[in-house]
Amino acid sequence: MGVGVGREPPLSPRKSILLAVGDQCFPGFAWQLPPALLSRVWTVRSLAAAMGKMLSKIFGNKEMRILMLGLDAAGKTTILYKLKLGQPVTTIPTVGFNVETVTYKNVKFNVWDVGGQDKIRPLWRHYYTGTQGLIFVVDCADRDRIDEGRQELHRIINDREMRDAIILVFANKQDLPDAMKPHEIQEKLGLTRIRDRNWYVQPSCATSGEGLYEGLMWLTSNYKS
Repeated sequence: MGVGVGREPPLSPRKSILLAVGDQCFPGFAWQLPPALLSRVWTVRSLAAAMGKMLSKIFGNKEMRILMLGLDAAGKTTILYKLKLGQPVTTIPTVGFNVETVTYKNVKFNVWDVGGQDKIRPLWRHYYTGTQGLIFVVDCADRDRIDEGRQELHRIINDREMRDAIILVFANKQDLPDAMKPHEIQEKLGLTRIRDRNWYVQPSCATSGEGLYEGLMWLTSNYKS
């Protein structure tokens, strides 16, 4: 039998495909709508999808690759697991690396914590590629090695693979007597000479967590995807 008088003509193949993809929940109902109304429904759905993509781009999770370096015993691994687990953990000197994902605000930080012993430092460069943010951790009570820390920091940031990385310095162990303050760390690390990228010194105490999330906030605010 042919199509009866007064009934709407069948949907075009193109509209059938669109509805089969876009109306998975109620395919039967969609087929019963007249073409004029179907066109309006599809327009509304398209606008809603476009708006959803735009909002997801603005407010959705972003990812940032973080490389956390510093001299041995600066507190890098303690910082990593305080951020990851919310509590201090007992650590041993890192031989190799630890990697964890830490989410803060709308940014997913993929944090690579690499051991800082002098024999391991030549391997740091193998982790540079793709790094968007450098966290350099300083033991502020270790005045004897602050110049060594400065040399290592500038060796890192002068590598061409790290030219686009922003720099967060955790001035760690602020709870210890005679710990160097942020302005002193800034001077001794020669940070004021760095003019080609953003940097920031954040006082911190890894065991209590003081200052850690403030550091992540700075990274979040200065991160450019």
